[in-house]
Amino acid sequence: MSESTLHKRKSDHIDLAFLSQVSENDTRFIYEPALSGLDRGIFQSEIVFGSKKLNAPLWISSMTGGAEKALLINTNLAKAAKYFGLGMGLGSCRPILDPNSDCSDFNLRDLIGSQPLFGNLGIAQLNELMIASNSQSVVTMLKRIDADGLIIHINPLQEWFQPEGDAYGKSPIEVIKWVLSWADFPVIVKEVGQGMGPKSISELLQLPLLALDFGALGGTNFSFLENQRREDLRKDEWKGAVKLGHTADEMANWVNCVYEDPNIQVRTANIIVSGGIKSFLDGYYFKQKLKMPSIYAQASQMLKYAIQGEKELFNYIESQLQGLNMAHQFLSIRK
Repeated sequence: MSESTLHKRKSDHIDLAFLSQVSENDTRFIYEPALSGLDRGIFQSEIVFGSKKLNAPLWISSMTGGAEKALLINTNLAKAAKYFGLGMGLGSCRPILDPNSDCSDFNLRDLIGSQPLFGNLGIAQLNELMIASNSQSVVTMLKRIDADGLIIHINPLQEWFQPEGDAYGKSPIEVIKWVLSWADFPVIVKEVGQGMGPKSISELLQLPLLALDFGALGGTNFSFLENQRREDLRKDEWKGAVKLGHTADEMANWVNCVYEDPNIQVRTANIIVSGGIKSFLDGYYFKQKLKMPSIYAQASQMLKYAIQGEKELFNYIESQLQGLNMAHQFLSIRK
């Protein structure tokens, strides 16, 4: 460090000292500064995820497709996934179930390279296909975008709030089992902002899924979003129900209980923790807390920077992976 740099640093310390008082600690962690060196690089660790590999335990959650700016957003996200060795879920692929539809927003294979890329359909659309015994439409859709597998989002509360919401003829668990009965590709099941309770978690973990994605309460709440779109008296009368659901912390506890229950055969391979994951500290915390193999996911933060541009998104992800490296060096979680 040069003399001028040192002088400026000390001057900054004086100017900022009174603005840098911290009276509360993050009680999730134990900080051990005497037991590690200091590596400022990004966190890298080869993670097996089905037949593919990730370079870090970070997943880019399903966000958008078939809407204005979607191509730019998805392009930036796919490039970032390739560069950093991450996986990515697409937004709802419902528009491209029609084989004659335009799927340019979803054609990301050349951009993402060999990294995991998953299509996404809602349980309502799959319910209709199940009733029609039409599995081929899903297979064709995935082939059109060269996807590695399918994310099934289960979102009954969102559908209930949505003015144009769909009804279910079959329960989500029946539809998921139907897909698994013929699918020759990996399947991920996720909620979209409300999370899920212990009975749902137990039933899903006993299925041969590649992953269960929390979609927990704390991130983007799609029930709240849909209720804001209403223009009738239900907008006010129903607003209390948008708070229904479960946090990632609650869900992690229930996953651990199921995983450790000797009477339950867990067949799901991974957990994806999403919903309220604001930074690397949240991701690190849940990775250490969960007893099952896990990664964590972000949506709104990725979207924020993907809209700004490729450079901004890359800088954001790099900052998160550097932070994750710091956490692995200095932190353990309180049991």
